[in-house]
Amino acid sequence: MTPSPSRSGAPLDPRLTSAFAEVPVIASVVGTQPLRQFLTAPAKVCILASFAVGQLPQVVPALGRAGKLVFVNVDSSPGLAQDRGALEFIKNMGAHGVVSTRLSLIEKGRPLGLLTMMKVFVTDRSNLRRSTDAISRGAPDLVEIMPAPIIARMSAQAQRAMSPSVAAGFVECPADVALALALGSAAAATSDPRLWHLRRDQLPPVPPAALKRPVPPQE
Repeated sequence: MTPSPSRSGAPLDPRLTSAFAEVPVIASVVGTQPLRQFLTAPAKVCILASFAVGQLPQVVPALGRAGKLVFVNVDSSPGLAQDRGALEFIKNMGAHGVVSTRLSLIEKGRPLGLLTMMKVFVTDRSNLRRSTDAISRGAPDLVEIMPAPIIARMSAQAQRAMSPSVAAGFVECPADVALALALGSAAAATSDPRLWHLRRDQLPPVPPAALKRPVPPQE
């Protein structure tokens, strides 16, 4: 089993580092309709969501042959069980990783050699504390933080506890991607096919005021 990294400054898997080098965007591919657009886009990483279990054995290998790095959202795949058998099924068809909000699935994915991405919804301070505790226990390769605008409201310490992170939700334009990266995320995830072509050298500058973080409250 691969040892669990420390969350503070946890290294990004080399496959992800390479995949994000040119296009720091993860394509959220929801259903089959956007597949062709993703196949022709320079983005290298995708999250497959809302694919029925019977569709995955055809879609995942095709994306792998195209040189794409494929994550499957286990929580949103109709007919896919929420257990180790489902993860083995995903692994055997050629997927590189899984996405889930469930700590139990994240913990089971690493021993199988899958990359793991834990999705967290940050809605308030108590939710943030629960999320960081789950991340510490599950040691995912990536943390998908939703919604993306909340990252600017998180302390640097809280974001380090969730690193390496992916900003997702309300990522709608190049400025949103640029801000997410400037705040420390490894990439941004979006279902907008226009952003699947966004290269690092096309990112707009980030205003310094946008990088100011809130002062942590006194305990």
